[in-house]
Amino acid sequence: MSNLEKITIGVRESKLALAQSDIFLREANKIDEIKNNYSFEVKTFKTKGDIFNTHRLDQIGGKGLFIKEIEEQIISGNVDIGIHSLKDLPAFGEFPDLEISCWLKRNDTHDALISNSGKGIFELPAGSVIGTSSIRRRAQILNLRTDLKIKLLRGNLDTRLKKLKEGLYDAIILSLAGMQRLNVDDLVTEVLPFENFLPAACQGAIGIQSKKNSMNKKIFSKLNNYETQIICSAEREVLKVIKANCNSPVSVQAVLKKDEFKISCELFDHHGAILFKDTKFGTTKEYLDVSKSLGKLIIETVGQNKINKLDKIENDFDYSPK
Repeated sequence: MSNLEKITIGVRESKLALAQSDIFLREANKIDEIKNNYSFEVKTFKTKGDIFNTHRLDQIGGKGLFIKEIEEQIISGNVDIGIHSLKDLPAFGEFPDLEISCWLKRNDTHDALISNSGKGIFELPAGSVIGTSSIRRRAQILNLRTDLKIKLLRGNLDTRLKKLKEGLYDAIILSLAGMQRLNVDDLVTEVLPFENFLPAACQGAIGIQSKKNSMNKKIFSKLNNYETQIICSAEREVLKVIKANCNSPVSVQAVLKKDEFKISCELFDHHGAILFKDTKFGTTKEYLDVSKSLGKLIIETVGQNKINKLDKIENDFDYSPK
């Protein structure tokens, strides 16, 4: 009989979520203190975002759509930890008794374009149909090219790629990190530059969530990536200050080099116009203060009432050139 203490993991049923739990398990089992004392069981759950997989995200609740059910399982004690794409985790959560107990090393934060023709974002013919479910990506496309059609694209990564192959779209935009985790990044036509497609806060990062004051933070301390923790905490702080979420047309990217800290933010309206664009600098120790000041500057520039309305499109998500 095993003397290992069991830790139960809660994840979504999707291939990507399971791949992310595999990444966690692989890294955890490299550490003898974890490998020799703990075993793991994975439980899968469907979230609201998975169930309503043909609806616009802003029409079914907006924030927390891919994590709430797992958070409830942690609170109830049915699972010990949840493994999430950090960009899906709201900066101001519904459950104050939960925390991010471990930040895995962040992967590539770029967006990626996959097109049937092999043409990039600037080469696609006018009238080409681009698929996305992201209000941010929708705004970034419109900021570059109002001659393209934008059409809602929901479903897991396999479903999205299948719809592209079937010709329902001419091109789609996905997270490069997600494609890399599922080993399908060879399908990428173009890695989109930060100059035009600054990523969502915490894109490319995986977070381990558990109850506050549990032993999990200590257990997984050697897995924790300090740089990821700093930059993702900074990006989440901006969202927290401006009361935005992963469904808002906002890009935030923090960079840490030695003791130098930099954080950039772009905020768009639903027509692709840039409402705010700025970068702030500081030292590593100042990362939270710098992030808070950037958030406050966004509010001063744009106004909180206007920001609050940006995470929901009043009219049709789909866009066609006039």
